[in-house]
Amino acid sequence: MSAAAALVAAAALSGCGTTTYFAGRTLPPSGLTNRVLVAIQNPNSVTRGGLQIMDAYYDRRSGYNGLPPLFTISGYGGSLPLSIQNMPNEQTGAVYGSGDGGLAIINYASEKTNGSVTGLSGRPNNIFTTRDRSYIFATVQSSSIFTVVDQSSSNSVPYNFSLPGVYRVSVNPGGTAALVFVQDSNSIYYPIKLTPAQQIAYSGGASTWPKGATDCEPQTLPGWCLFQAQDPSTGQALTFDRPIKAVFSADGGTAYVLNCGPECGGTAASISQLPIAPLVFLPNQTSGQLPSQSTVTAGTIAIPGGATNALVNGSKMYVAGQCVAASTLSASQLPQCSGSAATATSIFTGMLTEVTLPTGSSTKLTAGLPISISDGAAGATNRMILADDNTLWIAMTKCTNGARALLSAPSGYGCLTMFNTSTNAVTMLEPYIGDATGVAAVTGLHKIYTAEGGQVYIFSTLDGTSIDNQFVMVTGTATDVAYMDADTDSNNTAY
Repeated sequence: MSAAAALVAAAALSGCGTTTYFAGRTLPPSGLTNRVLVAIQNPNSVTRGGLQIMDAYYDRRSGYNGLPPLFTISGYGGSLPLSIQNMPNEQTGAVYGSGDGGLAIINYASEKTNGSVTGLSGRPNNIFTTRDRSYIFATVQSSSIFTVVDQSSSNSVPYNFSLPGVYRVSVNPGGTAALVFVQDSNSIYYPIKLTPAQQIAYSGGASTWPKGATDCEPQTLPGWCLFQAQDPSTGQALTFDRPIKAVFSADGGTAYVLNCGPECGGTAASISQLPIAPLVFLPNQTSGQLPSQSTVTAGTIAIPGGATNALVNGSKMYVAGQCVAASTLSASQLPQCSGSAATATSIFTGMLTEVTLPTGSSTKLTAGLPISISDGAAGATNRMILADDNTLWIAMTKCTNGARALLSAPSGYGCLTMFNTSTNAVTMLEPYIGDATGVAAVTGLHKIYTAEGGQVYIFSTLDGTSIDNQFVMVTGTATDVAYMDADTDSNNTAY
C-alpha cells in the first residue's frame, strides 16, 4: 500500500472507531504513518542522546503549523545512540548507545521505550537481538567477551564467553543461528544452547566439554557452549580468510561468510558457503555436522573487488568492499583494482560485485566483474539497503581516505552510492558531506533518508537528486536512521 493510500485507510478506519493502518498495525500517538526514526547524539547541553521521529511523507520534524515542534520516543534515556536495528514487522526497534553500552527496546506502536536489555558486559562494539527478543548476542572487543543474553524464559540470564579479539556477530533472520568473528583470525565460532542432560554432562570443567568447545558458561553447570567451526573428518578448525560477517540465503538454509581478505590483512577476498543446520543454537535442533574443509574450499568463490558487506535480493547477492587501487591511474580515469597484494601504504577503492546465487540442485556461486563505487574505510562494514526504483544504496565511512579523493576522480567523491540493479548504472552522490553512517529506504515514496556528517539528508530514488532537508535537520549529531513503517524487516541496514 502506498503512503497516500495508507493515510486514506487510516482516516477511514478512524471514522469507524478504530486506529489501525496497513498490515494491521496500530496507528501511533503521533498520527504519522511514514516515520523515520533518527538516533541523535548530544541533542542539547544536558542530554547525551535522543530519538526523534520525522514525518517522511511531508519531510518535517514537526506537526501541522509547527505543533508539536518535535516528535520523539518517550522515555528514552540512552547515552550516545549509535545504531538502530529496525524490525518494523514486530513494530520494534533496538537502539544501541555507545555512551553507556545499553540496548534500548523501542515500541513503534506506542512510540515509547520498552526498557533496556540487562546483563551486557562492558560496551559492545557489535550487538543484535533476535526478532522475538528471546536472545541477545553482543561482542565486547575491549574485554575479549562474547555475550549471549538468554531471555527465552522468565529470567534473563547472561552468558559471558572469553574469546580474545572477538569483534563481530551475525545473526540469521530466523533468530536460530549466530556466527562469531575474531579480528585478524581465519576461524569462526558459534554458540549452542545446552539441554538439561548436557548441562550435567559438561559440568566437570574443560575436560568434560564437547569436542570443539572453546568455552562453556557457567563452568559449574553450563547453559551454553561456544564452539569453533571444525572439519568433522579431521577435527581441525575450518579456515577462512579474515572472515568479517555473514549474510543468509532467502530460504534460511545457507550462511554466506564474507572473507575480508586484503582489507583485513588477509590474502584474498571471497565468499564461503556454510549450511545453517549444524549452527542452530536451540537444543536438539543442530545436526552437528559442518562440511569438511575441502567442501568449504570448493564452495568458496573469489571476490576481487572486496567483501565486507553484502545484501541478498532474490537470486542475487550484492557484495560491497574495497580492493587495492591501481597506483598509475590519472585523474581522468575511474579507480580500478590493481590485483596486487595489500601493503601498509596501499590505497583502497570501493567496489560492488554482483553474485548470482545457486538455483535448484546447483551449489555454485557466480561473481560478475567489480563495479566502481564510493570508497570507504578498509576492513569496515558499510551500510547497504534496497529502495524504490530498482536502487541499491551503499553508505561508506572514511571515503576521503580512498582513491577517488586522492586521485581527484572526474566523478568526484562522496560516501554514498546509488546503484541501479536493473541497468547497473552507478550514481555517485557528491560533494562530500561527511561519513554516511545510516540510510533508510522510505519505500513507496521514492526517497531515502540518510545520516551523513552528523546531519539528516533526503535523496530521490528516481535520479539521486537531493530533496530539501531544511525541515528535518536536527540539533546534535545524527548517527543512524530507520524507516519505522517499512513493509518488512529487510528495510534494515544494521543486520
